[in-house]
Amino acid sequence: MINDIDDSKAPLLDHLIELRGRLLKCVYALFITGAICFYFSEQLFAILVHPLKEAFGDAGGRLVYTKLYEAFFVQVKIAVFGAFCLSFPIIANQLWAFVAPGLYAREKKALLPFILATPFLFAMGASLAYFVVMPTAFHFFLEFQGNSSGLQVEALPSADAYLGLVMQFILAFGISFLMPVLLMLLNRAGFVTRAQLIGMRRYMIVGAFILAAVLTPPDVVSQLMLAIPLLLLYEITIVAIWFTDRKQARDEAAEEASA
Repeated sequence: MINDIDDSKAPLLDHLIELRGRLLKCVYALFITGAICFYFSEQLFAILVHPLKEAFGDAGGRLVYTKLYEAFFVQVKIAVFGAFCLSFPIIANQLWAFVAPGLYAREKKALLPFILATPFLFAMGASLAYFVVMPTAFHFFLEFQGNSSGLQVEALPSADAYLGLVMQFILAFGISFLMPVLLMLLNRAGFVTRAQLIGMRRYMIVGAFILAAVLTPPDVVSQLMLAIPLLLLYEITIVAIWFTDRKQARDEAAEEASA
């Protein structure tokens, strides 16, 4: 009896040992990329601050820090943020390598495109935030500078507050652009159908604006720039599900014909 119990535990222990090894690889990847990002933190911050510099224009602007340790922790935050972005492909690969052996060939074929699409869609959302949304929003915010009741109003953002705003923009748009992957996975799993998504369109419109209001700064420009792409991605997802449903129907018909 004892031997049977020990034998039954062996596969579980093997999986736990494998999981431990893959988690360690993820930690090593985060540590190495974090160290690299910390070394180049000044250059990375210069890239992140470029939209604000362009928004200030020829008049120039300043970033300040109000606490003695703030500048150092800004570099730490940049290193952590950069580490997660750079090591994400490695983490995703380790997750796939751990899960894939337990999947059937058909399941692997169905899941792999979503794994590959995830970093691409996140990069699309982050790029939209960096190249379009942030410059537009910063121009809008800086328009409030000037004279007010005889007093000079000047924008003096702190380095930490600015970095937090940039990270909020990039993460909000990057994660929101993963919505098609989530919806198509739910469709593959049988939780939602294309007809249900079409029926929920009016709720999606409301939900997109609520999500944009929560994830972006409280200005109409940023919220519209997130809500509108979300609605477009929702419609694109419905079209993509239509194609996948047709392909699945053809494959099932071919299997029945061959049987």
